[in-house]
Amino acid sequence: MAESLLFSLAESVIEKLASGVVQEASLILGVHSELQEMKATMALIRGVLLDAQQKNFLSSALSEWLRQIKRVFSDAEDIVDDFQCEALRKHVVKTYGGISRKVSHFFSTSNPLVYRLRMAHRIQNINTRLAKLAVQRTMFGLQIIDQDTRVVHVREMTHSHVNPSNVTGREHDKNQIVKLLVQDVHHQTLSVIPIVGMGGLGKTTLAKLVFNDPIIDACFPLKMWVCVSNDFELRNVLIKILNSVPNSTRENFNNFETEQFQNRLRNIIQGQKFFLVLDDVWNEDRVRWDELKEIIDVGVEGSKILVTTRSHEIATMMRTKFSNSYFLQCLSEEDSRSLFVKSAFEDGDEKKHPQLLEIGEEIVRKCGGLPLAVKTVGSSLFSRVDKKEWESIRDNEIWNLKQNEKGILPALKLSYDQLPSYLKPCFASFSLYPQDLSFTCAHISIIWGALGFLPPSKESESVIDITYQLMHELWSRSFLSDYDDMGNDCTFKLHDLVHDLATYIAKGEFERIDLRNPKISENVQHLVFMDNNLLAQAFPLTGLRSLCFPIGMNNQALLNTFLSRCKYLRILELSSYEFESLPDCIGKLKHLRYLNLQVSENLEGLPNSVCKLQNLQTLDLCGCIKLQKLPKGIRNLISLRNLIITTKQLDFPKGEIASLTSLENLYFYHCDNLESLFEGILLPTLKKLSLHDCKSLKFVSFDAITNLKGLSISQCYKLELWMGVGNQIPDSRLKSLTLQDLPQLVTLPQWFQGSANSLETLVIADCINFKELPDWLPTLISLKILVIINCPNLLSLPDSMHHLTNLKELKIFGCPELCKRLKHEVGQDWHKISHIQKVDIDESENEQEFSE
Repeated sequence: MAESLLFSLAESVIEKLASGVVQEASLILGVHSELQEMKATMALIRGVLLDAQQKNFLSSALSEWLRQIKRVFSDAEDIVDDFQCEALRKHVVKTYGGISRKVSHFFSTSNPLVYRLRMAHRIQNINTRLAKLAVQRTMFGLQIIDQDTRVVHVREMTHSHVNPSNVTGREHDKNQIVKLLVQDVHHQTLSVIPIVGMGGLGKTTLAKLVFNDPIIDACFPLKMWVCVSNDFELRNVLIKILNSVPNSTRENFNNFETEQFQNRLRNIIQGQKFFLVLDDVWNEDRVRWDELKEIIDVGVEGSKILVTTRSHEIATMMRTKFSNSYFLQCLSEEDSRSLFVKSAFEDGDEKKHPQLLEIGEEIVRKCGGLPLAVKTVGSSLFSRVDKKEWESIRDNEIWNLKQNEKGILPALKLSYDQLPSYLKPCFASFSLYPQDLSFTCAHISIIWGALGFLPPSKESESVIDITYQLMHELWSRSFLSDYDDMGNDCTFKLHDLVHDLATYIAKGEFERIDLRNPKISENVQHLVFMDNNLLAQAFPLTGLRSLCFPIGMNNQALLNTFLSRCKYLRILELSSYEFESLPDCIGKLKHLRYLNLQVSENLEGLPNSVCKLQNLQTLDLCGCIKLQKLPKGIRNLISLRNLIITTKQLDFPKGEIASLTSLENLYFYHCDNLESLFEGILLPTLKKLSLHDCKSLKFVSFDAITNLKGLSISQCYKLELWMGVGNQIPDSRLKSLTLQDLPQLVTLPQWFQGSANSLETLVIADCINFKELPDWLPTLISLKILVIINCPNLLSLPDSMHHLTNLKELKIFGCPELCKRLKHEVGQDWHKISHIQKVDIDESENEQEFSE
């Protein structure tokens, strides 16, 4: 299935070939015409890739052709990235010209003539292979499709009939939606209520239950059911609605104009209270929806439209002013079991097979509450009583079941097929992680940035801003679950079957290797090893882009071999690395963008060759408790965006930190000897700063960070927070502030008031001496989230809390006296917070745990 990612790779490489860096390098090296030839041939091949990806399962020859294209495009991307590496190297040499001889020697890999000849040879090899593949494309009868808008699998049309006795676990949902439909909503002529949820949840089945409910029959004289699917052309939707009108005469509409359609429909529904179901809506074009709505908004007051969709964006677009979306949840475990028994056994037969029921319990858990998954698996076992067959399905991937067009794989894969090409590799990368993991936007931004999945940033836009936008797209298409926006970051999970879908899609390119899945695909590019004993089998591989070693890598000779072979690595993870130092050859990984050494408790130093890694975007040294200091020359890491440090050094050379001109996020963890930071320098690019458990830290020049958006301080007991009486940082852009376990904190320092126009999230936790929120708190006009945890001496909130009109969420835990005063509706200070939409007050005296 990794072939589905090929189109996005082609687009990425072609875009890179057109970049200014590559154009300049090609002219200097005298290979401009060759690269233009490469780009043109790639564009020819890209034109037929979308059609080829749909047909490759029909032909082994076509599949092999696509695999060869994948290899040559990946090799071409390495060449393009090599030009970027060379440009960065030259920039460093030019920037530190005062020591140019030393720096040039430090970075040099070959003389210019040798480099030019080597690159020209590589480009010629690529062009020869591309030309051969371009000729071969005519053998397969492929069509040219320029944009990734083609839908691989189109869902069949739905109908309104359903037998309620065949539906399990949706009675409550049906009643809730019926209640929404029959109530009057502020004298609106037409109301729209969307049902939103991922594929396989049973949105259409629920809509059918509602459509056929007697209460709906009594309330709406005219009912219509339309399956919209991917076709939202106004003319076609109008025809479907006209044909769905009960007892209407079927007409030949071929010669009708749109004007005639809309007149005919308006005449039918004028003066009638109608109920219309628009099932399976995918189109996000607001203009088309507004056109349709304007035509049909002529019924009697109280007319309703029920929409089913997987897209939160569509739901937001279509719902009317006083209506809300109905977010459909997974079935309970009890309802899932009941549905499974119905699907797998004849009525009553389950009692004869207690052993099969036990296995069925485990199968049901794998289905994660998705009704379609439960039915798909249960139906595949119907009338089968062989225990081994049941165990085989329990121990196997759900995708290995025989799937028809109504199975769970097509249902979920349809959502994947609809993704724009730039989101497909982002989704596939989730397969590298275990199930049930809680992701953060901050971490995913590091991975997607390292793999080159993020589009170029716009002015004043950070990498995490771009990642946030892409994740919001995935959430809006119902790929992400438990989505929680915390202001400075967000967390989410993947439903188990959505994670399985990512694994299915990514197979052959992204792989997790463990004892259950020890086989490595020949063309794999991203590998996660879960066991040290499985490492040896990866030796033939040289084209890896991501390599994650098992926790506690303990074979240095093996590591040396990997680093010398896998020279195109973008990601290298060595968590809990067991040795005192890294091999010096790590400096040869010039494409490396993410180096993770967290919790390597024996690591005492990094080789100076690390500073050759001009492409490095993230260096994670969190938990390296024996690390004496950062290597000299850290300022040469001019692409470094994220630096996470645990070290014994007393201070950081001002020139080194100030020279990191790409640095956006800086985290200090357990730096016990550090006493001061940022005196006499400016850090204009820094967006987020975290200071955790730096016990000796006394002073931080916060005014050096002119564009700081996120600040987190915890367990820094000696830190001076006040910066002088009344001092503020003017024009501060701070959006998120977390203060945790700071016994010196009694009230908020005055200088935070400089963020009055920008601060959106404020968290104060475990500050046992914190006594008051300042009277100027209501000047924080942008504040949306306020969280106070385990601050027992905080007894009241400011009287002017009602001025915080943008405050949407308030959480207070572990503050016994304050919680009593804020008790819902009856507390003496309830009036101060009654205007807030979401209030969560825990009146128990038990301490709450807080994780940043």
